Amino acid sequence: MVFRESDMTKSNTKRGSPGRIWPDWYLVLATFRNSDSRKATWQLINTIVPYCGLWYLMIRSIQLGYSYALTLILALPAAAFMVRLFILFHDCVHGSFFRQKGINTFFGYFLGVLVFTPFEDWRFAHLRHHVTYANLDARGFGDIWTMTLTEYEKVSKKKRLQYRFYRNPGVMIGLGALFMFLLRNRLPTRWVKRKERMSVLFTNLLIVGMILVADRFIGWRTYLLIQFPVLCFAGAAGIWLFYVQHQFPGGYWARKSEWEPLRAAMEGCSFYKLPTVLRWFSGNIGYHHVHHLSPRIPNYHLKKCYDAVPTLQAKPPLTFWESLSCIRLKIWDVKQQKMVAFP
Repeated sequence: MVFRESDMTKSNTKRGSPGRIWPDWYLVLATFRNSDSRKATWQLINTIVPYCGLWYLMIRSIQLGYSYALTLILALPAAAFMVRLFILFHDCVHGSFFRQKGINTFFGYFLGVLVFTPFEDWRFAHLRHHVTYANLDARGFGDIWTMTLTEYEKVSKKKRLQYRFYRNPGVMIGLGALFMFLLRNRLPTRWVKRKERMSVLFTNLLIVGMILVADRFIGWRTYLLIQFPVLCFAGAAGIWLFYVQHQFPGGYWARKSEWEPLRAAMEGCSFYKLPTVLRWFSGNIGYHHVHHLSPRIPNYHLKKCYDAVPTLQAKPPLTFWESLSCIRLKIWDVKQQKMVAFP
């Protein structure tokens, strides 16, 4: 389904975007932007409590001398809860989780420590991702390195090898998770200001403090035997989610002069239709086209918004099994207007 500005109703204009015409149904999305503190609080409870409970079981499994395989088995659901923690952190970044800005900031920093991500710095890069995604002239912030077919054919052999290495599933999803959460997030994003740099420093200090406390009570070895696999599993799942939300059959990319935000959201973002359990752990982020249309909608209202707007339901879903084939997509073919495999 293709969305063009010529197809839109010209009676309404989005606030803050002078001259940008939006369809009538877009205005309905505003009714779902109201944050609900009770729902947010309950989500914190039903995520943090079982996450801590699984940590306790993993600690005891090591202290009591059980097979490390049991610890790894428990690390899988713990990683799923860690993914959910990141979605709550993500809502705080958008200021949509709680109504009060100060509470969003507090829990943004708190959850940021648990998911090894600095709040203000990641907020800077992520918000830029929202206003530049699918813009071929503004790549490089909060996105996956994507070359056009023409660019790939023109670059040196060394550059092609670098791109192929980056796009290798084991590197991008496996090593990429460790690189992002253990190394990349420890340094400020380029072009950030003092507030973002200080958030990186503050988060790093809190992480060090968390590790020192863990060393005091359970020992650094036990901590690493638990945190490392949980972070690996959760990071890989998180990168995979982000990948299939933007790298799927078809898709949308355009040059700055032709870039349209409605098409970027509706065609450049997937509707990742996951089973109910996975949808819960991923905080409804599979409704990614809805999220990009209105980032201020909290995760607990995304499905309700989707169900209320027929146009959103017209987008073809990407199922879990179908999504596995997305890993072969590597390059944007401008002529065919779709993602393709390597030549």
